[in-house]
Amino acid sequence: MSEVALATAPLTAPPVIRALLAKLAIPYTEVSDLPGLNPAQKVQAVLLEDAVGALMVLFPQNQLLDLNRLAELTGRRLIAVSPERVTRMLGKHDLSLLPGLPPLTSSPCLYEGSLLNEPSLLVHSGEAGLLLEIPTDAFKTLLTKASAGHFGEPLSNIRPNLDRPNDDREEITQAMQAFTARRIQQRLEATIEIPPLADTAQKIIKLRVDPNATIDDITGVVETDPALAAQVVSWAASPYYASPGKIRSVEDAIVRVLGFDLVINLALGLALGKTLSLPKDNPHQATPYWHQSIYTAAVIEGLTRAMPRAQRPEAGLTYLAGLLHNFGYLLLAHVFPPHFSLICRHLEVNPHLCHSYVEQHLLGISREQIGAWLMRYWDMPDELSTALRFQHDPTYDGQYAEYPNLVCLAVRLLRSRGIGSGPDETIPDALLERLGLTRDKAEEVVGKVLDAEVLLRELASQFSQG
Repeated sequence: MSEVALATAPLTAPPVIRALLAKLAIPYTEVSDLPGLNPAQKVQAVLLEDAVGALMVLFPQNQLLDLNRLAELTGRRLIAVSPERVTRMLGKHDLSLLPGLPPLTSSPCLYEGSLLNEPSLLVHSGEAGLLLEIPTDAFKTLLTKASAGHFGEPLSNIRPNLDRPNDDREEITQAMQAFTARRIQQRLEATIEIPPLADTAQKIIKLRVDPNATIDDITGVVETDPALAAQVVSWAASPYYASPGKIRSVEDAIVRVLGFDLVINLALGLALGKTLSLPKDNPHQATPYWHQSIYTAAVIEGLTRAMPRAQRPEAGLTYLAGLLHNFGYLLLAHVFPPHFSLICRHLEVNPHLCHSYVEQHLLGISREQIGAWLMRYWDMPDELSTALRFQHDPTYDGQYAEYPNLVCLAVRLLRSRGIGSGPDETIPDALLERLGLTRDKAEEVVGKVLDAEVLLRELASQFSQG
């Protein structure tokens, strides 16, 4: 068969799945996994485990799997099986995804009872992009050895605050009061113990807003912080910037390679990032924090340059928005340490959901709300707090809209290439139109950035070690 024919050949279910369903006489129709399918019909399958053993859990994609309810129901503290083990298990059958078909594994199965309310169900075939539509009556015959229960939370009951910034302070305060079990109203700033900004960060912030700041000024600030000075020289010497000759000093790095704008925003991103330590716990398969930040900043840098000149926002600020877009993640880990591990475990078993649903369900707030609040508390530019606050709202068209719009576009472009976590979400035409970008141009930008992925990883690792 020719390469063209192979590229256009329709997807079919893997042989092991076809054989299993034929043996059990289960009728099915192959359906492409496209946006717009009813999430109540889509079966989400996860493998969980504890000391007792593994358990397959099935629930509809219009629900969040609540591990606390599961613990009450089963008497077991279950967590997601490691991705490595799942990959090995699927590899034995030449599958790329876990199908929600209990007879496929030897593990016992528990399913959400409301799953059977639909006339038919859409089950992963094991081949990415292809679902199997199975009549519910036929699917029930696959559950003869499975147990039913109610442990899912309908997404209709969870309302992440994407577009009500005026409610942020009250909601964060309520979350803190619930967390600390305090009944007395306290000032939010007194309740959240945030480390003070380092002197270096304060000096850089002042330079950012000083129209008369010079390269000598930023060189002086960087040179007074040995760790930061070493970082700047390392960045300039990185193959990513392909600088000619040896970098001999901070001033050399700024003048010859990086430039004032890039240095001041990289330095500020690092200084703010180091204010809060990276959490020791993370969800399985999460892109490392600084890798995600550097990739996003690099894509935003390219997107900003690709915008029509008259529409372009301040390039340094858009780059900084990319570096800090996930800063609320660090803040959640700092403010809610016991809850943070629970958030990680829920993100692992709900890969079909954006983190906002998990955080709203468990805490009553999202990382975007608390991250934007901290930017305002630290007197960072309004453009930056707006970028963090509305980054997951592709329809946002308020003041400074280009900043969150660029973050939203960059995050979704990277997610479509397997970087980041959560569902792969569509990029609306209106989002591109507001930024003056074509879909082809946006894809070209992210492609160029990922062509340099190895070099970007080196740059990100310097942040992690700094």
